[in-house]
Amino acid sequence: MVRCTVVAMTVSPSHLQAVSRLGYALSDDVRAKILLRLRDGESYPSDLAAELGVTRQVMSNQLACLRGCGLVEAHRQGRRVGYRLSSPHLKGALEELLIATRAMDPSCCDAGAECRTGGEMCSCCIAEVAHD
Repeated sequence: MVRCTVVAMTVSPSHLQAVSRLGYALSDDVRAKILLRLRDGESYPSDLAAELGVTRQVMSNQLACLRGCGLVEAHRQGRRVGYRLSSPHLKGALEELLIATRAMDPSCCDAGAECRTGGEMCSCCIAEVAHD
């Protein structure tokens, strides 16, 4: 895989719209939890609803919103429909946001937690996401 570093980028109206859609998606706890959960790979609505403790109707509505924002994609596997992040870049962006939360709010991790760098989030945030 080749990694490119963007030195300068003109922010177009479509960039602003995409960032706004991401911000909107993350502004709801259920949608944020769905996106964070899908970093681990695809999942099914009924499984996501059970993991996050919401009804299937709520899950359906939130997944429709995330699809509309272009953040997740649905794919049919037999009679079931699975969901995954629409881009591997989104996974990296979500992980970077979790790292940034440590800088914004050091209390998100307990005093004994050790935050790592290099594209990984702190171990306490991994546990919090997994058990939330």
